[in-house]
Amino acid sequence: MMLEVRGLDAYYGETWVLRGVSFDLDQGHIRTLLGANGAGKTTILRALCGMVRTAGEIVFDGKKVAGWATEDIARLGVAHVPEGRGTFVRMTVEENLQLGAMTRRDRAGIAQDIERTYEQFPRLRERRTQQAGTLSGGEQQMLAVGRALMLRPRLLLLDEPSFGLAPLIVEELFAILRRINAETGVAMLIVEQNAALALELAEHAYLLETGRIVMHGPAAEIAADEGVRRSYLGY
Repeated sequence: MMLEVRGLDAYYGETWVLRGVSFDLDQGHIRTLLGANGAGKTTILRALCGMVRTAGEIVFDGKKVAGWATEDIARLGVAHVPEGRGTFVRMTVEENLQLGAMTRRDRAGIAQDIERTYEQFPRLRERRTQQAGTLSGGEQQMLAVGRALMLRPRLLLLDEPSFGLAPLIVEELFAILRRINAETGVAMLIVEQNAALALELAEHAYLLETGRIVMHGPAAEIAADEGVRRSYLGY
C-alpha cells in the first residue's frame, strides 16, 4: 500500500479538527473526500503535506512521514494543488512549470516533462510566455495541475479543482485528470464540492462529517446511497 493513514488527528492551534481518520490509497488509484464545508477535507490534504500539527500515523512508501517538513514529503513524490490554484501570477506559464521541478536536477527530463505538459494542456503551450496572472481561471487551474505534475509525483492531492470554473471547463479538466491517471499511474486524492463529478472520476469515496469518516466504499455504492444523494447530489 503506497499511503496508509491510521488514527489521524489534526489541530489548528488548540482546535481539534480531525479525529481518528484512517484510510489507504494505493498506486494508480483515485479516491475522493466528500463532505460539507468545515468537515475537515482540506485539513486531510494539508496533514498529508506536513502543513498542520497532527497526531497518529501517516505512512508513505513505507516511511512514517508524520511530522516531516513539507518539502521533504514533496521530495518523496507528493504534490499538492491547493484551492485557489496557487500559481505565481507575475511569472510566465513556463517559469511556473520550471518552478514545479525545483527539487529535480535532471535538465533533459525537465524539458521533456514541460513538453508533455503542453501536450496534455495545449492551451498552456499557446500561453507559455504570458504571465500566469493574465490567464483565465480554467487556464490557471490547468497550470496549477501541470506545475504539480512537474514534480513527477506518485500522489497528487487536489483541493477543489472545479472551484469557480465554468461547467465545460470543469468537464475538460476532469477528462484530462482521468487521462493523466491512466497514462502515468499517478494516484489522486481529490477534495471536491461537485460530488457527482468526483464520484464519476474516483473508484472509492470517503464521506466526512465534523472531522470523522462516517461512510466509505466504492464510489458507485456511495453515489447510490439515498442519504448521500439527497445531501450532496441534489436528487
